[in-house]
Amino acid sequence: MFKFKFTERNDTRYDSIDWKKLGFGKYFADYMFVANYKNGEWNKGEIVPYAPFMIEPSMMTLHYGQTIFEGLKAYYNINGGANLFRPNMNAKRLNNSAKKLVIPEFPEETFIEACKEVVYYNRNFIPQKRGESLYIRPVMFGSSNMLGVHPADEYMLIIFASPVANYYEEGLNPVKIKVADRYVRAVRGGLGGAKTAANYAASLYAGMEAKKDGYSQVLWLDGVHLSNIDEVGAMNIMFVIDGKLITPTLETGTILAGVTRDSVIHLAKSMGIEVQERIIAIDEILMGLEKGKLTEAFGTGTAATISPVGKLSFKGVEYILNNNQIGEISQKMYDTLLGIQYGEIEDKFNWTIKIDF
Repeated sequence: MFKFKFTERNDTRYDSIDWKKLGFGKYFADYMFVANYKNGEWNKGEIVPYAPFMIEPSMMTLHYGQTIFEGLKAYYNINGGANLFRPNMNAKRLNNSAKKLVIPEFPEETFIEACKEVVYYNRNFIPQKRGESLYIRPVMFGSSNMLGVHPADEYMLIIFASPVANYYEEGLNPVKIKVADRYVRAVRGGLGGAKTAANYAASLYAGMEAKKDGYSQVLWLDGVHLSNIDEVGAMNIMFVIDGKLITPTLETGTILAGVTRDSVIHLAKSMGIEVQERIIAIDEILMGLEKGKLTEAFGTGTAATISPVGKLSFKGVEYILNNNQIGEISQKMYDTLLGIQYGEIEDKFNWTIKIDF
């Protein structure tokens, strides 16, 4: 701890927060980590007060989108301090995205230490209410000021924090999802497996149309044939068919290697639930619903943790899952994950890093 230079602020943003209505991503904590890449290397980085910073109109990322980011959470620990959940996976995934966006990799151990210090210095912003947490957002982008379609020469990594409640207004209540049958998010050989701004920009229009129709999110199909399941806009997706947990494979390169996805797969196997990672046709899902073999579905993601699906719409036909109630496996995964994250359940996987205050 205390690896980085620290600049203290004279005021606090704490009193500007409506703690009874946190929402998601509306408020931001006092301190952030900033590191710069210049002349072929990253500097040491420092912890500074959260504040605006100056950019030039010619900053390359504004024009060419060379931006990647991550999302992870810190939870209050019932025994004191806080638990940071699986930051090593975010460090690795950030660098995987960096390779695809031609951004210089950031040292993984330094990334983890920076996240720990961001949590420590923003410890007063960690919510105490169950289901709430301190969301950590690392973002890395080209900061060179010039025009021309090529990788930037200079980069910034910023890690800031936000006290958050549930990502969806529904909370743990089942959400309604619309299957995209006209638009695509990613294709093989593209950026689908990277956590980059471009993927989320590509999802906005279809997401807006889905919300107009009363749905929370879009379930994307493959970008070539529109026949196989990819992922939900802000989550990976899992189905329970004949008692097996089935989720799209990462081998297509079109979906994100979710940290919560990986955690649920490990938990399921430890519980004796058969897990299949494979290509899943939308027709298989529809048939499973019609024959009653598909008993539940849920999204997995850092922001939402576990989000059960109550209704699925495809080409104007709406299907109801598990009587629009959270399923047994969905509930079990949610309870187990939160139990580990808050220190209520033994962490047999060594997923959490304890931060003492």
